[in-house]
Amino acid sequence: MRQIDYVIAAADGGSTAAAARLLNVSQPSVSMAIAKLEAHLGRPLFARTSGQGVALTSYGQRKLGEFRTLRAQAQQVLAGHSPEREILDLGVFSTLGPRYAPSLVRGFQETYPNTHIRLHEENLDTLSDWLETGQIDVALTYEFGLPSNLEITPLADVRPYGLLPGSHRLAGRTSVSMAELLQDPLILMSLPHSRGYFLTLAQMHGISPRIAYETGSVEMLRSMVANRLGVGLLATDIPHQTAYDCQPVLRMPLVGNLAPHRIALARSGRLRPGPLVDLFCQFAVHYFKA
Repeated sequence: MRQIDYVIAAADGGSTAAAARLLNVSQPSVSMAIAKLEAHLGRPLFARTSGQGVALTSYGQRKLGEFRTLRAQAQQVLAGHSPEREILDLGVFSTLGPRYAPSLVRGFQETYPNTHIRLHEENLDTLSDWLETGQIDVALTYEFGLPSNLEITPLADVRPYGLLPGSHRLAGRTSVSMAELLQDPLILMSLPHSRGYFLTLAQMHGISPRIAYETGSVEMLRSMVANRLGVGLLATDIPHQTAYDCQPVLRMPLVGNLAPHRIALARSGRLRPGPLVDLFCQFAVHYFKA
């Protein structure tokens, strides 16, 4: 288990020196422990570059997730009746996080007070990598663009909508078509997969939008629309009608055939989750149905 701890620390720190500092041991001790474990496995876990630390090999990436799971299981077994709280590492797609994660976490921890959730916000690609290496247990994300080797628990389908400044010529309408909305320049979400999703929606309606700006922030997009820099497309359900600078921004329903964004939980199909992950997934399903 100590050798596994050294491998995890070196992977997280990017070098054996960083692992030694983290674990308060000597650097040769870390290097020797990793070498012994690699000899036992018969394959290298790290690629070593002079002066540039260590980087996991593809084999090391796969084993790292198993090591994290094994360490967590060992800690749980050895804890006995320890009063310490169980910990779940939850990844959150950055555009979904503010809308859903805080109330979901609060509800779960109120229902199961002997648990604690650590939040990790990132984009879809990074969350997928973290799931495969065991850095997070489960991710709250959109199903769009996820690798096929992840296990998916659907939570809710959300329909995309348009965003307009309060003084826009279409502001008095109850709904608009994609073609009507995109007569104006578009402010586009630039996150991986989100960008492709919204561009695909436009292309399905035969439209190549004029892109005014791109941003990875939902609130930046809303503020730019409110200040008449363009129109927007979003799927994240935000009911507020003002941006951060108090300028009005209008949510406008879109008519027509629009592929929904599916909110889902994702977890590794290769690493065996603990009972806490199953419990959280069950709770999240009921949370989104309520």
